[in-house]
This record gives sequence, C-alpha cells and structure tokens, in this order.
Amino acid sequence: MANYMVRAVRADDWQRLKELRLKALADPVAAVAFLEQYEEAVAYPDSIWQQRAADGEGCGDRVTLVGETGGGLLCGKLTVLAEGDRTQLVGVYMSPGHRGTGLAAQLLEAAVEWSWARPAVERVRLYVHEDNHRAEAFYRRQGFRRTGRTDTDPRASVFTAYEMELLRPRR
Repeated sequence: MANYMVRAVRADDWQRLKELRLKALADPVAAVAFLEQYEEAVAYPDSIWQQRAADGEGCGDRVTLVGETGGGLLCGKLTVLAEGDRTQLVGVYMSPGHRGTGLAAQLLEAAVEWSWARPAVERVRLYVHEDNHRAEAFYRRQGFRRTGRTDTDPRASVFTAYEMELLRPRR
C-alpha cells in the first residue's frame, strides 16, 4: 500500500487541482463519472479554478479531499457536499497509477468522517454510472448499498446512474 497524505484542498492548490480535474475528464475510464466535459473545463479562466480550490477547503458546506504523495503530487480527489440530513460524494477520481493502492479507501474514509462530524447527517450518498462496475464494486466493499433510486445521465438519457448510500451507524 502506497503512503498518501489525505487532506482538504487548500486555496493555493488550485493549479494542481486543475491539472488533476483535467486529467480526470480526459481519462476515458473515469470520464463517464463526470457531468462536466474536458472541452468545457479546459476553457475556464484561472479564477474559476482558484474559486473551486478555495470553496473546497472545508470551511462551509463542502470539502474537497485530495490524496497527495510525499513528493507533492495530487493523485486522487473527491468532493463532499452537505445537504441537510445527508452528504453527497461527487467528483471522485484516482489517477491511473494510483488505482488499487488504497488511496480511494483513504479518501472515502475521510469523506465519511467529515460527514459524520455533522450531527444532522444520517447518510452519505453518491451516484454511480451503470457502466462503472469497478466503482460500484469498490463502493459496495466500503459498505455502500443501492437505494433503488436512479437518475438519468443528463448528457445521455439512455444511461442510468444508481444512487448508493451509507447509513450512519446507530448512535
């Protein structure tokens, strides 16, 4: 298992966060999980990326967690959005060379911790694309289960996204 530092993104990480996001959107294996398209994101001005990093610091109702190597490379990320009695995980991505290393589990664990630190939160949810079997299997191993609710992919309504959730342990 590789050694990563998992932490909330900082405002000064914006260039590395931009690089990681663009890498995710260009990755044919991962791109299915994102609503945003590479062509759209690459055209954003730096101010958009700077704002995304600042918003992800975890001070409000969202946090962007990153996995960083000892050399300072951001190689994985996810964002957690607080929505009343639940949080939602979005923008999950691991760089290809860092898949299967335990980083995704570390990021997910930090996201769940952040969620449970909010007393009102009773469940953590996410949506997984019907063709993203690898991701669904990973989430199942982490305790997430399909809820039976689905959504259509706004880019192609012929595809379905399955809602999965993790319930707060009984207090």
